[in-house]
Amino acid sequence: MNLTRIWIKAFRLRTLPLALSATILGSFLGYAENRFKWGVFIFGSLTTLFLQILSNLANDYGDAKKGTDNEKRLGPLRVTQSGLVSRQQIRIMIGFFVFLSLVSGSLLIWFGLRGGDFMIYSLFLLLGFSAIFAAIKYTIGKRPYGYVGFGDIMVFIYFGILGVAGTYFLHTQSLHLSILLPASSVGLFSAGVLNLNNLRDHENDAANGKNTLVVRMGVPWAKTYHVILLLTALILAVLYTILHFKSYYQLIFLLPLPLLISDINKVITNTVPIELNAELKKLAVATLLFSLSFGLGLIL
Repeated sequence: MNLTRIWIKAFRLRTLPLALSATILGSFLGYAENRFKWGVFIFGSLTTLFLQILSNLANDYGDAKKGTDNEKRLGPLRVTQSGLVSRQQIRIMIGFFVFLSLVSGSLLIWFGLRGGDFMIYSLFLLLGFSAIFAAIKYTIGKRPYGYVGFGDIMVFIYFGILGVAGTYFLHTQSLHLSILLPASSVGLFSAGVLNLNNLRDHENDAANGKNTLVVRMGVPWAKTYHVILLLTALILAVLYTILHFKSYYQLIFLLPLPLLISDINKVITNTVPIELNAELKKLAVATLLFSLSFGLGLIL
């Protein structure tokens, strides 16, 4: 395998559509109010992609260093654990994506807030730095939050609340509480993807001290939790639609519903963890489709 293909594998391209869901929905919400900035959409998308790749690289490095990634794991190949790249090489690549995230994030804030209030500008800079920190700290460090059960809430915050509401604000320079409803939907779906990952890996995680919510609470609880995440996400989307109803086109966000029902059924009945790999992809695609269809429903 040549080096380019190795790095592409390390970047985990299949995770990127899910990462874009928040930026897409936040941009649609702004466009629906005739307040859309191409600079915010472009650099918001780039920043999100860079942060997701940064998180993937940091996760690859951190889990390999702690021994969590080993021959017993059920997920896709990890380049550090398998020896395809050295720890020094992946540390350099992590630094490179920190740099890309800083540059792209700074341009995102500039396009969204140029000429605006200094305090708001400073707040977004702080949020940007916190996003980089969160991407790295998931599995790296003495006490990474992914190892103590805080991964789900961090995904909800960054992939949902901050991702959608932050993008919307950069487009519009305004924010109303109801935006938190679809933002929470995306965050809950994203937390569902992480929960599937943790369900698949729970035995190996438990053996290596990675105390995810699944490890802490058990598989039966995690399956119920998964159903609650997806149903709550749909309920919040319905509530936003009721509050801001303009046309029946807004109901097209229900198009991914068959995928969600199928995912719930497969999770509830699953007894072979490795089979959840297919559900990870399915829910990630469903989340992206939700953002696209919800947004299109607002502007049609």
